[in-house]
Parts: sequence; structure tokens; C-alpha cells
Amino acid sequence: METENKRAAGGRIAILASALMWGLAGICVKEIDGWPTTSIVAVRSAISLIMLIVAKLVRDRTLRIKLSWRNIAGGAAAAATGILYVQSIKMTTAGTAIVLQYIAPILVFLFAVIFRHKKVRLAEALITLCVFGGIILSFADSLDPSRITGNVLGLLSGFTFAAQIIILNDDGSEPIDSMIISCAAALVMSLPFAFSVDPGAVNTHNLVWLAVLGVFQYGAGNLLFALGIKKTDGIEASLLLTLEPIFNPIPVAIFYGERMGTLALIGSAVVIVFVTLYGLLPVIRKKMQKA
Repeated sequence: METENKRAAGGRIAILASALMWGLAGICVKEIDGWPTTSIVAVRSAISLIMLIVAKLVRDRTLRIKLSWRNIAGGAAAAATGILYVQSIKMTTAGTAIVLQYIAPILVFLFAVIFRHKKVRLAEALITLCVFGGIILSFADSLDPSRITGNVLGLLSGFTFAAQIIILNDDGSEPIDSMIISCAAALVMSLPFAFSVDPGAVNTHNLVWLAVLGVFQYGAGNLLFALGIKKTDGIEASLLLTLEPIFNPIPVAIFYGERMGTLALIGSAVVIVFVTLYGLLPVIRKKMQKA
């Protein structure tokens, strides 16, 4: 039991750390000026692919990738999530793009209840709904017709992200293999269109932010996600990852000057409060049982 608890705790830490790394996407993409989405996706996918291959070699002593339907489907979902999200950031605010992506927890929750017949306690159901309510508030704050396309892409990335979590949380999946497939697929799809960068945009400022994006935001974020996703419950992982939409707009606001509206801020506060409460549920239950 103690070993299992340690394994679960390690999984939670890895998932939370991946959320922080992924949360750097907003500021990185906003700071990379003059680069089309395809070029950004190609560079960060290439860097992440190298890091994941090295991690697999260190762990498994082999580069053999298991091409099961789960690993391929999980990789496809992860690649779609990354591409949709980067394009969404370009077309709407970083805060709105990431919060819209976090329709994922409610989708993961519904999947577990409907298809896996998971018995969910009332407290868990209410908390998940409150998290979804916070996301809705953030969406309502950005109903600008000029940003509708970006909002829709952000919402679509939420569906693909939910699929990514569900598939890679499955016992038959191998998350590192899936993330390698994801990065390779994103690189192949974006590479033919990646060489339209204006030579003037290839400068030190952009290259530094591309390095941060590839190494930390995507490379480290994907690796930590792959290491933690199978050690945690799917619903719990999806809720822990909502730290990302809370953290994402902060560096954008500080360094890029992009501000979220009042409703978006309230929505973010709702998300972080109820995700924290979800994490404290086991402790609360133990104290109630002792009482």
C-alpha cells in the first residue's frame, strides 16, 4: 500500500510539473514574432522528439516503438492538441485559448461515468461541474467576434486533449511511445510548410524563445506527462492539469501585457479553488471517518 501511495504521489507531482511546463506556451508563442504556426510547431516538435527519444533510450535501452492502436491514437490526439492550441493562441488571448482547452476534465469525467461505469461520489461530481463552470466564465469573457475562430480552435483542442488523457491513461498504452509518435507526426505535418519564415524574424530574441518553447514547454512538459499519466486516475490527472490555465496567462500578462477580463479572472479563481479542493478530498474524508 505504501509503495502504491508513493507511486501515486510521484504521478501527481509529475502531472503538476507538466502543467507548469505546458503553461509556458502562451508567453513563448506570443514572444515569437513573425513566425507562422507551422514553423513554430515544427521546431518545438523536433526538440521534444529528441528529448523523448533520449529518455526512452535511458529508460528502456531501446528505440523500439510499440505501434499499437492505443499508442497511435494517443499520439494523434496529442499532435492535434498541440497544433490546434498553438494556432488558437495566435488568434485569441493566451488565457482564453488555454482555459477553453480545459473543457477536457468534464469530458474525461463523462467518459469515465458513461463508458467505464465509474462510481462517482457527489462531491467529485459537483467539483468537476464547478471547474467546468469556471471554464464557461472564462469563455464568456472573450466572446469577441474577431476572436471566434481562435475560441473554436481552443475548444476543439479541449476535445483532443481529453482523448489524449483517456487513451494514455489506459493500461494498454505506453505514454512515452505515444508522445514520440505525436511529436514525429506533428513534425512531418508541419515541416513542408515550415520554411516560410521571414529571414528578418530569425533573430536572437525569437531563437531564445523557440528554445524555451521546445526544451521546457513541450519537451519537458511532454516527458513529465508521459511519466505521470499512468500513475494517476484519469479524472484526477485532468483536474490536476487545470493548473495550466491558471499559470499560463500570468507570464503573458507580466511580459507581454495581455490582460484577462474580469469574468476570466473569476473563472480562473473558481478553477484553482475547486481543483485544490478535489486534491484535498482524501484528507477530508479520512478526518470525517475518524470523527
